[in-house]
Amino acid sequence: MLRRLAGVGRRSFSSLNEQEILALAISSEEDDGRIYLAYADALKESYPATAEIFEEMAKEENEHRRRLIELYRKRFGERIILIRREHVSGYMERRPLWLTKTQSIDTIRDEAERMERQAWRFYLEAAKRAEDATTRKLLGDLAEEERHHGSMAHRLAEDHAPKSVRETEAHVERRQMILTYIQPGLAGLMDGSVSTLAPIFAAAFATGDTWQTFLVGLAASIGAGISMGFTEVASDDGVISGRGAPIKRGFATGIMTTLGGLGHALPYLIPDFITATTIAIALVFVELWVISWIQHKYMETPWSKAIFQVVLGGALVFTAGLIIGTS
Repeated sequence: MLRRLAGVGRRSFSSLNEQEILALAISSEEDDGRIYLAYADALKESYPATAEIFEEMAKEENEHRRRLIELYRKRFGERIILIRREHVSGYMERRPLWLTKTQSIDTIRDEAERMERQAWRFYLEAAKRAEDATTRKLLGDLAEEERHHGSMAHRLAEDHAPKSVRETEAHVERRQMILTYIQPGLAGLMDGSVSTLAPIFAAAFATGDTWQTFLVGLAASIGAGISMGFTEVASDDGVISGRGAPIKRGFATGIMTTLGGLGHALPYLIPDFITATTIAIALVFVELWVISWIQHKYMETPWSKAIFQVVLGGALVFTAGLIIGTS
């Protein structure tokens, strides 16, 4: 792995002959065509207009590949030597396809434009090195096609994804983010912030010991986080509901649940009981306000309703903890 990252054993681009350059161009066009088709398949359901863009781009790459193979056969015969982009140091890089699932639609479009710019530079440099007139012409033509009127991704986006379509896609993407991350994370934050109030403050007022209170808060927060995370993963596989991968939702829920509880548990690392409790209570109000803000911003809950729900629930749980702890 380290040898590969360091480029050990790779050829330099300047050392390639014309046969190797053509073979490299053929394999690169094949790979890029597959990448664009993979993008299209990944985006087809939610972003049909953008999926059509990548299908058109794959057709373009396939046409480039066909022309390159035709020239290669005329010059070097039927057997195309095996040389790929990872065999050449400093050559065009392509990001792993599995990252598509975690990237925004605009990021994927930007990646496609980056791929086109790299291809343009490759054909430009390859044409300079070619001595055969036919090869130089083809490589120069391909460079011009990559450059002409901006990138292929930009040109096709104007045709297939006008402003109205992109606005629709942005709305779909925002909704998916809310379903996969915001909603589960909010549920976790609410559970972690509210449900741990009773055990933490009950322990605080019952023992008067900040370290013991912190341990109770730490255990309650981590335990609640693990429980909420596994519950979210098991509750819905996301296939029918469209809420996204259960692992992503589980992590969002579990992490936010733990953080919600730790918010008012960490102050009890302060040895002074009065100071720790005062800071913890102040942080509770901050947490409840953050929860209300998230509900208002992302879930479109009216301020009055969000504040009433969160503050009332928090007040009831805090009161329960206080009564239990002082009884």
